[in-house]
Amino acid sequence: MINLIINGLEVSVPEGTTLLQAASKIGVKIPTLCHVPNKDPKGACRVCLVEVKNARSLVASCAMPASEGMRVFTATKRVRDARKTVVELLLSEHNGDCKTCDRNDDCELQELARNLGIDEVRFEGERAKYQYDDSTAALIRDNGKCIKCRRCVTVCNEIQNVGALFPQGRGYDSVIGPAFAMNLDTVACVQCGQCAAVCPVGAITENSHIDKVWKVIDNPEKIVLVQTAPAIRAALGECFDYEPGTLVTGKMVSALKQIGFDKVFDTNFAADLTIMEEGSELLMRLKNAIVEKKEAHLPQFSSCSPGWINFLEYFYPEMIDNLSTCKSPQQMFGAVAKSYYAKKNNIDPKDIVVVSVMPCTAKKFEAQRPEMNSSGYTDVDYVLTTRELGKMIKQAGISFRDLPDSEMDSPLGRSSGAADIFANTGGVMEAAIRTVYELVTGRELPADNLHLQPLMGLEGIKTASLKIEGTVPAWSFLEGVELKVAVSHGLGNTSKLLQRIKDGEEYHFVEVMTCAGGCIGGGGQPRFTTDEIRKKRMSAIYREDEGKTLRKSHENPDILEIYAEFFEHPLSHNSHNLLHTHYNKKSPV
Repeated sequence: MINLIINGLEVSVPEGTTLLQAASKIGVKIPTLCHVPNKDPKGACRVCLVEVKNARSLVASCAMPASEGMRVFTATKRVRDARKTVVELLLSEHNGDCKTCDRNDDCELQELARNLGIDEVRFEGERAKYQYDDSTAALIRDNGKCIKCRRCVTVCNEIQNVGALFPQGRGYDSVIGPAFAMNLDTVACVQCGQCAAVCPVGAITENSHIDKVWKVIDNPEKIVLVQTAPAIRAALGECFDYEPGTLVTGKMVSALKQIGFDKVFDTNFAADLTIMEEGSELLMRLKNAIVEKKEAHLPQFSSCSPGWINFLEYFYPEMIDNLSTCKSPQQMFGAVAKSYYAKKNNIDPKDIVVVSVMPCTAKKFEAQRPEMNSSGYTDVDYVLTTRELGKMIKQAGISFRDLPDSEMDSPLGRSSGAADIFANTGGVMEAAIRTVYELVTGRELPADNLHLQPLMGLEGIKTASLKIEGTVPAWSFLEGVELKVAVSHGLGNTSKLLQRIKDGEEYHFVEVMTCAGGCIGGGGQPRFTTDEIRKKRMSAIYREDEGKTLRKSHENPDILEIYAEFFEHPLSHNSHNLLHTHYNKKSPV
């Protein structure tokens, strides 16, 4: 342990701890614009400068390791003046109008300038080169607002392992973006939005659908249905100063109804539908492998996360056949809304507009994929992120905290607790196993409160195995099989897992989530998402699951009804047409 003194406070930290981390341990906040937790320090922004006794110059606390007996001062005049000068220089070349910026009142640079008492910028400098890139469905880049902090570079290269963004050039002429100043649509960007989630300013944001959604709500000829993903209910409250992990499901439904949506449904219904189809697909692949001795393309990969699908298409196209053919719950819901729901309610599908509220920017891309129109209409018309919904609620003048709790509409609003946990890494796998195990054995999954503990938590790659014993006659070929599963979250971890599979590790089913923590850490969630916040959101989702009497997808009465009335059974001809799709290899250029 290293013992040091920060602002007169004694603190002991493990060897290798930085001054930034040491200060945080005792509640001393040091500002930073470039730091990404749990990643090697960059020291790029110089905002975290502190004074160390007997040191010749100020040091970057994010990069300086603590040493024995060190005396550190974080708020001397020398420190304050240096930070102020750094921020003024950033502001002098920042090409943005705060009054109309998407990040106004949610901007770390703006907040830092306010905290430092900057009321005018002393320096008049050349503005940064302006490049506005709206080439992708999910993201917008505005290089004029970029402060070159390199957070986006860190997350894109070191966490997601995608490599779409890089620093180029030197000094004032340096820029952050794809090579050769190209647009994002010309490189292998998976549109996960993690760059937008960590950007401290408005240089990268989601491609907003707010105005388009208001337009269809205001159109009396359209019936506007909204679906909300499970991760939203554990994060939306943060837009209204609730503690992370506060469940606001009922207030969210009330807000959506006040905004003017005709019906408020739950994507969880479609998540239950996904489990029925995906679980049945897994069983068919196992039967092909064990009984038919056919090529079954195992392990089966989950297909709920569109950023992951993009990643696979770009970087591992040889494994596309392992991907489940199931659409994501978002897209299944849209297909069902414009077929089953339209028929059941005597509505012309062309008059239905489906809006999704998702924690993910890549869902915007997924919605406009050419494969997503099996009902004869675009499955999902518009996608709002959690942040966008927060803005719409404020635009509508709704006092969110004062809202009563309301219930989702039927018949597409009832869901199981298994669907809720789709929001968490490991949740899709756990939900699938709850159903598959019971279908095969006729018995409930023998797990603690139905939870598979090895699949929970934030470890980057998680594995588990479950021996199947005592099968029902239809699935007797699975007797004694040890079902092996794996879970990864964050595409960097996924690359490691895929390499392990290539090297010979055997699994039957693999769940992949694009973002760290799963959907609760999605690129469209309230900023800034740390592991502490991820854990709080995940805990809320598990509470939602555990608080329901209905916790298995195959027991959802509305799911049973839609099969009885419309789909007949999982993997039927009708379900194959509406609920399944295929994907293709991609080239980055």
